[in-house]
Amino acid sequence: MSDLPLVLDSADVQRLLPRVSVMNAVSQAYEALGRGEAVQPPQTLTLFPKGDGDFITYLGCLASRGVFGAKLSPYISGEAGGVVTAWSVLMSMETGAPLLLCDAKALTTERTAATTVLALDLLAPRQADVLCVVGAGPVGLAHLRLAKSMRPWRSIRLCSPSGADRPEVAAMRAADPSIQWFSDVAEAAQDADVILLCTSSARTVLDPTRLDRVAFVASISTNAPQAHEVPPAVLKDMDVYCDYRPTCPSVAGEMVLASASGDWSVERIRGDLPELLTKRADRPTGERPVLFRTVGLGLADIAIAAAVLDAARNLGGFAVSSVVSQV
Repeated sequence: MSDLPLVLDSADVQRLLPRVSVMNAVSQAYEALGRGEAVQPPQTLTLFPKGDGDFITYLGCLASRGVFGAKLSPYISGEAGGVVTAWSVLMSMETGAPLLLCDAKALTTERTAATTVLALDLLAPRQADVLCVVGAGPVGLAHLRLAKSMRPWRSIRLCSPSGADRPEVAAMRAADPSIQWFSDVAEAAQDADVILLCTSSARTVLDPTRLDRVAFVASISTNAPQAHEVPPAVLKDMDVYCDYRPTCPSVAGEMVLASASGDWSVERIRGDLPELLTKRADRPTGERPVLFRTVGLGLADIAIAAAVLDAARNLGGFAVSSVVSQV
């Protein structure tokens, strides 16, 4: 039996994803972290010489699944524009052998959406009935697809200044005519009680304290320095949660800026996903808007890659579309 890893390209991953319960994989990873059955180191940024790019390394060790590994996501500058890719590698905690090398672009999208929707399920009121997703790119649509089943929504809104005629958006709206399209964020969010900010904006998109309702707001933002989708100044007026307390506050732009101003401190974070899943954090008071911030965990990348590997193994004779299945 070969000790070389299975190699899955983007097409392979897309074929396997329907066989993967992304929500279960991500939830189990965070719960394992809360039980001490996983380790999440900080992400690292490595700069290329001469400003030619960089790469971020997302590490994780998931003992409950017997795997460890990393997702590597480079930005490579060039005259025609930058190139961004992402690949995950899994290795066995028993043998040290490599198990999987796979394209992680689609997995990152699914992991991000699953993390946000897990927080929605844990933190949003059960009576919440108006869902607003801001951002109609692949990440926004993944959030909408997963969030639709979380509550019996009275109103579902998708908001973006453009993109209503994109094939993916048109197909989703055709499949569910209840989805309303908005081009103005303030209008879409005004009476919503669950708002998922899924933009690539590095600056404020929405002020949750100006809404009619006490809303649950989730933010993913972008990797740009000090990026934030909500104003840093409003954190002091919100119940703040995050994906993982030891890593998020040093990366999330609004937390960095609010801490630097002295108006807010990381000690005011009410809980993270591992604490919530192991019942070591209080739920929201219901009296103030809720902010959930995620910057992404390598552990979640490892968990979803492991689930894809399981799906490939369960198929037995799964034929990869790349030139070779093993390197």
